[in-house]
Amino acid sequence: MAKITLHGDAFNTNGDLPGIGSDAPDFKLVDAELNDRSLSDYAGKKKLLNIVPSLDTPVCATSTKHFNDAAKGHEDVVMLIISADLPFASGRFCTGEDLKNVVPLSMMRSKNFAKDYGILINDGPLAGITGRAVVVLDENNKVIYTELVPEIAQEPDYDRAIAALG
Repeated sequence: MAKITLHGDAFNTNGDLPGIGSDAPDFKLVDAELNDRSLSDYAGKKKLLNIVPSLDTPVCATSTKHFNDAAKGHEDVVMLIISADLPFASGRFCTGEDLKNVVPLSMMRSKNFAKDYGILINDGPLAGITGRAVVVLDENNKVIYTELVPEIAQEPDYDRAIAALG
């Protein structure tokens, strides 16, 4: 269990992010066309998982835009934006912001992703959705970088996450 804060108020996640060098847990998330997606859909590519509570918040929106811009120089990488938002809402956000280099995915059908990645918030006002984190996987789905952002209202360390992509 990890402690995170929202404007200084502490609460807990259900576990810890996967360890560096470990195999990333597979997932079943929902894309904008309501299709189930898993790690195998992105086989052979490095993956940056930008895990956010909701694209309806300024920090989540900012991080998504930042990783969209960063994707332009990394053709061997897929930038996955994972949130509790419905696929319609995340798709509308990405279309409205002209974000074509990220793939929004939703936990609409299950919270297993959040549980398996140790990022499900257990208590406090955001219980039931995710904390803010970045997980980078190599092309074989080995974890090569993780960051749990300790204060949800803060942005992740973009430079370190992007550097992990090589």
